[in-house]
Amino acid sequence: MRSRPLLAALLLLACGWSAAAIAAPAPWYWWQSADSERRVCAQHSPAPNWQRVSGPFRNAACKP
Repeated sequence: MRSRPLLAALLLLACGWSAAAIAAPAPWYWWQSADSERRVCAQHSPAPNWQRVSGPFRNAACKP
């Protein structure tokens, strides 16, 4: 009966490792303000009035 908690702990640990293995960082996009010509490279919209103009990119430089 002692092996059940150990087995449960190992199973939980294995599930955690598998989830971490498939995790990926969020992509980066060029965003442009609807009010001006200002552009910014970000993972999420800086404000509600910003529109995504290109991407996705893998890094914060927004270069392929």
